[in-house]
Amino acid sequence: MTSAITNPVELRSRGFQALVKELGWVNAVRFLREYETGGGDYVRERDAILPGWDAETLVKRALRNE
Repeated sequence: MTSAITNPVELRSRGFQALVKELGWVNAVRFLREYETGGGDYVRERDAILPGWDAETLVKRALRNE
């Protein structure tokens, strides 16, 4: 079993090397581009979209399939 890698630089380097070994350089880069950081304010957007139900209301409505 491999020991934990605690150095973030080493972790990124070895992780990328593993991806390149399995996927090839181009596909490794394409894979990593799939995980870009999103923009915006999730909490603000969530609060604007989702209703302000409490947990009890949410469960009741889910059980009624609303």
